[in-house]
Amino acid sequence: MSTDTDPEDRPTVAACQTAVTDLDPAANLATLRERVAALPDGVDAALFPEQFLTGFVPDDRMAEAAVRTDGSELDAVRECAAEHDVAVLVGYVGVADGDLHNTVAYVRPDGGTTTYRKRHLWAGERKVLTPGEERVTVETPLGTTGLATCYDLNFVADSAAYTEERIDALFVVGAWPAAHSENWRLLVRARALDGVRWAVAAGRTGRREVADAPTATYGGRSMVARPNGSVRASLADAERDLVVSVDPDEMAYHRKRVGIYRD
Repeated sequence: MSTDTDPEDRPTVAACQTAVTDLDPAANLATLRERVAALPDGVDAALFPEQFLTGFVPDDRMAEAAVRTDGSELDAVRECAAEHDVAVLVGYVGVADGDLHNTVAYVRPDGGTTTYRKRHLWAGERKVLTPGEERVTVETPLGTTGLATCYDLNFVADSAAYTEERIDALFVVGAWPAAHSENWRLLVRARALDGVRWAVAAGRTGRREVADAPTATYGGRSMVARPNGSVRASLADAERDLVVSVDPDEMAYHRKRVGIYRD
């Protein structure tokens, strides 16, 4: 497929696949600074995994590790975004009005911050977290972009609602179990195809090994899926950055071929 967009004009995204130090926001912030600083020039948006700043354990310790969107940890993310002129999407357990939420923040280089709270909680999350209520879109270098977290991918009604809004991309953060990595890959591809949109997914890798908490192994498998559901680029489980330039003409091409907005 040939396109007319100059490669230098194409937006570039990075899925920063990394392990997480559970219950240690300071350590995870240090990792974020290092990874953003090491990205190549020209990256417009960098995605970090679900609950990246705080990690997660299904007990009362989350209240101690949780951070506020208007607190010092997110201020540090805003400073990093401004310093490197890159938007940063980062997950964390956030506290607001006494409730804990699985939160993701899209932080623009100018400091503007949009948050989304995971609507569909998984397993142990239900013991300590409160689900969000609203779907959220944000303007990114890829256009109007919906935000989703991990298990949200399973809920087709949410994807259909985003399709009604004709979003251009879906940004996904995840901490998907390694044993079910193929489910993650399939769902990211499906959510790209059923809205004929780009899907950029950043997954946690490594293990959770915290005293008195269940051990977990995460699959990584960060990827960028094309609007026709095929894989543009992907990672296995190494701690790496997946950097991809996205051709906007490609979405228009696939929307003509798939035709869901026409039909």
